[in-house]
Order: sequence, then structure tokens, then C-alpha cells
Amino acid sequence: MDLFDRHLLVQRRSRVSQSSLEHDFLLQRVAEDLSGRLQAVLRDFPLALNLGAHHGHLSRVLGTASNVGEIISTERCPELLEQCNGLRVLCDEEVLPFRDASLDLVVSALALQFVNDLPGCLVQIRRALKPDGLFLASLIGGRTLFELREAFLMAEEEIDGGASPRVAPFADVRDCGQLLQRAGFALPVVDRETVKVTYRTPFDLMRELRGMGATNILTARAKRPLKRAVLFRAVEIYQQKFGQEDGRVSATFELLTLTGWAPHHAQPKPLKPGSARHRLADALGVREIAAGEKVPMPTNNDSD
Repeated sequence: MDLFDRHLLVQRRSRVSQSSLEHDFLLQRVAEDLSGRLQAVLRDFPLALNLGAHHGHLSRVLGTASNVGEIISTERCPELLEQCNGLRVLCDEEVLPFRDASLDLVVSALALQFVNDLPGCLVQIRRALKPDGLFLASLIGGRTLFELREAFLMAEEEIDGGASPRVAPFADVRDCGQLLQRAGFALPVVDRETVKVTYRTPFDLMRELRGMGATNILTARAKRPLKRAVLFRAVEIYQQKFGQEDGRVSATFELLTLTGWAPHHAQPKPLKPGSARHRLADALGVREIAAGEKVPMPTNNDSD
């Protein structure tokens, strides 16, 4: 069964498409980070794909980079795609309409955490890249909004005697690293950043998420309306557990950045065990101690 209702995701993003620029602080942060990483790569990318482009902010930022050429923006929501500049393709992130080995660069900002078949999506991306092409993406990590998840779980357990899923179980660093390897990427790297944001009240956080079009799209979500008693109890718990001295509340967003290269024969490869030509002890200027040899302990007469 699919984890996410992607049709509902498009509906909600379509509903907020005209005001989404007011709630894209995370997207702006990620776009600047991905742009900085690309500028540090000493090579050119004549043809790039922005996968899940939202309203095109990342494409516009990368358009100013000296080493990035033509950019194709893809988006599943037509209303958001209309706001993108340049070449545009209406498509699902899970079904890429690009030839094998046709792209030099694939970037994605905060879109891949909502695909149902992330392993299959990564395989398609790797196939669409030319040999030695680069994949660079940022997606939401598993600790995102743990405060909101905990508050609702406690409130529903207290009032209804059980809880329904409300915050998606996003992937962690280890999961993403393994998925990159399984998809066939060379030199895979995953790193993590935690972003703490404060809001006046939990209601302001919920309005922000609604403005992002990022409210609950889990297929297993409860279909009945949320009880007012549960909502207000969750807000109360949130303020009690995660409130700050100034009265505001904190919210956590975990950002995972994935980097991988399409395999190429010229890429560096690790040496086989036992094939080293120089000893580590010589490089460090210390005496090598064989396995099983007793290490001499310093005596009381030894100087500092």
C-alpha cells in the first residue's frame, strides 16, 4: 500500500500555489545550500534537471551559477509549474520522462520525501544521468516536527484512547545512504542539518504547514474530522513541553542532503585490502606494534 496520497498532495499544493512564496523559508535555505555546494564543484553541467521544482525558486537560484547551463523544471502541480521559468515539464517525480544518460545534473529540493517509491525514483535518476553526472538533493529527515507528532500522540491517547498517524515517518541518514548505494550511485554521501524555528503559538506552526501544502497526506490518516478537544489538548501539551521562556514554541526541521555520482571509469576507487604501498606507522612517524605484542607502559620516572 502506498504510504502517501500523492493525489491529495497535488490538490493541497494547488490550493496554496498563489501564496506558497510566503511560506517557503525552508526551500530558500535549501536552494542557497545546494547552490553553494554546486559552485564548489570544479566542472560544468550543461543540462540540469530540477526535480519537483515547486514554484521554481531553486531553478532561479541555479540560473545564476556559472557552471550550470540549461535547467529543466519538473513539477506535478500545474499551478506551481506555471510559476517556473524556462523549460518546464509536467510530470510525476516517480515516473521520469527522460532518456538514459541524457542529463549532466539532477537536483531536487524538498520533494523526494513524499514519493512512495524512493528506491525506484533514485534508480531512474541514476539512469537519466550521463556517466559521471551528479545527483544532489535535499529532503526532510526523520526528526522533523517530532514535537508536533508527540503532542498529538499524547492528546489522542489521553482523549480517544489511541492515536492515528499525523506526521510522516521520514527517512534517516543511514536509510538514505543505503538507498543511494542500492540505486547504483558512486561515491554516495549523506549529511544532516537540524533547523530550529520558533512560532508564537502551535497554531502559527500549523498555519505555516498549511501554507506550504505540507499537511497530513498519509494514506493511513484518519478520515474523520479532528476533534476540537484533541486539537486544543495537543496545543496545550505542545506549549507545556516545548515552550520557551519568552512564550514562543520551537519546531524542529531536519534536512538531509544526498550526493551521488553516476558511475564512470575515471572516478576514484578504494584500494583493495592489503594493496597499500606505504605503512601508516611510517606516515605517522611512530613504531608499529604487532598484534599480540605487549605495549610498554610508562614508569613513574618518565617525564612529561
